[in-house]
Amino acid sequence: MKREGTMCLKASDVAVITTLKMTKTELQVALAQATQTNKKTAGAFLDTLSTLAYKEVKKNGEFVLPGFGKLVKQKRKARTGFNPKTQEKIRIPAKTVVKFRVAKAAKDAVLGIKK
Repeated sequence: MKREGTMCLKASDVAVITTLKMTKTELQVALAQATQTNKKTAGAFLDTLSTLAYKEVKKNGEFVLPGFGKLVKQKRKARTGFNPKTQEKIRIPAKTVVKFRVAKAAKDAVLGIKK
């Protein structure tokens, strides 16, 4: 199903990969087949998307990818932990971390809609 300027894809349009984890190369191949482009264009798209996501999170604190979720920059407070080997208490300093929050649509698609 193709409209001018956009691509509408169904799950059956994407090649099935039989490995346990999809590598970047396999993702490029699947994307190239689904969008009827070449592997180089698909790779450039993935690289541009990740670069854009990193810049947006750094600048604005979050990057939303509709249907998948969002990357969020979050501050963690300082806390007390312990060394499991010596059981000695240690001070863990405050720091900023990046988290990924999965969208409801992605959860429903993977896990199925609960009734």
